[in-house]
Amino acid sequence: MLRYQLSESDLGGVRFGISPLCELGLSLRSIRDPGRYPLQLPWVVRTEDARRSLDTEVLAALVNDRLWTPDFLNPRPESPLTRIENELARLEALPAAEFLHGVLSVHPDLPAVFAGPPDRAIRRMVSALREYWDACFRPHWLRMRAILESDIVHRGRVVALDGLAVMLNGVSSAVTYENGVVSIALAAPENRTEHTDGLGLTLVPTMFTRRASAPVEAGQAPLVMYPARGQGAMWEPETLAPEGALVSLIGSRRTVLLRALGSPASSTELGIRFGISTSAVNQHLRVLADNGLVTSTRHGHSVLYFRSELGQALSDRAS
Repeated sequence: MLRYQLSESDLGGVRFGISPLCELGLSLRSIRDPGRYPLQLPWVVRTEDARRSLDTEVLAALVNDRLWTPDFLNPRPESPLTRIENELARLEALPAAEFLHGVLSVHPDLPAVFAGPPDRAIRRMVSALREYWDACFRPHWLRMRAILESDIVHRGRVVALDGLAVMLNGVSSAVTYENGVVSIALAAPENRTEHTDGLGLTLVPTMFTRRASAPVEAGQAPLVMYPARGQGAMWEPETLAPEGALVSLIGSRRTVLLRALGSPASSTELGIRFGISTSAVNQHLRVLADNGLVTSTRHGHSVLYFRSELGQALSDRAS
């Protein structure tokens, strides 16, 4: 059990971020043991051919039998707009001692692939991760990011409506919050308590954790990685067969979208979920917005839509 003791200033400093590098590192666990990550099995299958040309020896050395990865693969993102290019550049500048310490925190001995000058090992690692990103993540990142951003907006609304405690207790069954303490039930058997001392707490939604993940070593920046909502819709379009008076009023496709917007979502995410082109989704959303049934807000590079009060009332009445 890991416990973060939050100070009063930390309670106001809880923030969210998205880290492409965290996704890269955590995804290695689903490749190592696909059966433990059933929601991402379609991704594992789709990327199988692409991974054959990668430096799999290096990638395999970055995860151990307990499915732990070095903390340098889980950087604390500054915002939801973090770019993989910036994270890989920082990783390339990683001090040799920090690299070796991180690898040895998850392996009893230095893997043979990292033998020799650490600077050379770091360059090879970054090159392997960059190729991994280009082959297996870049083609899907727009969809993944839409789901991660949608999760953050949902959590922000929970904070605004119900408070920080309700939000923290809802991010994962492995995370609880009470009296200024965030507790994370991890696979590691040891217990430790860390005082955040004004550093704040960063919450990072991810596609590649089942309950929650946190830094392996003590003294790292306070960070909780938790499973993003809606990731099950990443690969399989949802099928809904709406019926009733609402369909007669606005049509079946717009009824599906209106009902889906109980939680904020981008047009890209909605297109993925329901197997509709993004342009078609945007057309339907424009009609719903023009009639006051949905509203929108900009989040980073995305526009997220959600039901208005009128849309909520209409949807509730038709349920």
